[in-house]
Amino acid sequence: MAVNHFRFAIASDLHIALPHTVWEHPSRFHLVEYSIEAFEVVLAHLCTLELDFLLIPGDLTQHGEPENHQWLAHRLAQLPFPAYVIPGNHDLPTPAHFAPFLQFYRDYGYGWNQQPYYSLHPLPGIRLIGLNSNFFTPTGEQIGYLDQAQMDWLSQELPKSKDLTLVMIHHNLIEHMPGQGSNPLGQRYMLENRTPVCELLHQAGVQLLFTGHLHVQDIAYSDRFQMYEITTGSTVSFPHPYRLLEYRDRTLSITSHRVEQIPSLANLSEFSRTWMGDRAHAFIAKLLMAPPLGLSREETNVLLPDLRYFWADLAAGDAQFNFVHFPEPARSFLEAFSDRPPADNQVILDLS
Repeated sequence: MAVNHFRFAIASDLHIALPHTVWEHPSRFHLVEYSIEAFEVVLAHLCTLELDFLLIPGDLTQHGEPENHQWLAHRLAQLPFPAYVIPGNHDLPTPAHFAPFLQFYRDYGYGWNQQPYYSLHPLPGIRLIGLNSNFFTPTGEQIGYLDQAQMDWLSQELPKSKDLTLVMIHHNLIEHMPGQGSNPLGQRYMLENRTPVCELLHQAGVQLLFTGHLHVQDIAYSDRFQMYEITTGSTVSFPHPYRLLEYRDRTLSITSHRVEQIPSLANLSEFSRTWMGDRAHAFIAKLLMAPPLGLSREETNVLLPDLRYFWADLAAGDAQFNFVHFPEPARSFLEAFSDRPPADNQVILDLS
């Protein structure tokens, strides 16, 4: 008999890094030195709940280090509920990382599969499809793309069941900010062949996508494909979020939580927001100077002081921006990043 009520959690972009593996460079955005402590805080909370499973949509490790994968696989084995993972771009920095990845996570979705994607039933009447969006071009460039073998598999797999289907993939399929699919700064977070993938999912009646990669709390809806994409921010960058989700009678209730402190840093949230603000100026400058806005360096420098926390506020979700003192067209361009319904952190989605 199909389950009509279940609860699960999402923690994304863990970037697990044991202390001796931490990469040090001055412009580093991710607080990977706190990755294990932050994840332990998340798990301590989740283990007090009656969850059916946990989803982790990619970037499990700092950069695919075997010892970091090994630590995570061992930690997941201790949980009182199943966990299901997929690879992110950091987990598969080269094609040689594919085979070891499958070995590390046999118990977390892959079983004895020889390919880095899967379909399973975590509960009766509930299907979970885990996809691999990491692809290497002939020149060795890593992009977000579903290869033809995986597309063929997906087209054959989707019609096999009319069960409620949850799809987990690292790269975004639906835009989470204005022009994400066309702006060079946003394109790299999106699947290149997202349109045919969305068409396949839509034809099968899929309404729920779970993604990561962007390190932003956002829920986007596609009118064209009639599906929600729920992307969850990273546990190693502000605001260190994770989500609890409860499905009941064709509705999905989503509640977001944050890791506010860890044993080694009582003011993690404040520290992290400042850390991001101190490092965001180069990225924001590129955003302002690139098309479609195309400001000059001089114009950009005037605006940057007021945009120190622009990315942090965007990452937190539910942001509403007001730059009434900015000249046009910069004002309209930046205010367009204000959140649009549905809400990003606390919301009930109607799937009827």
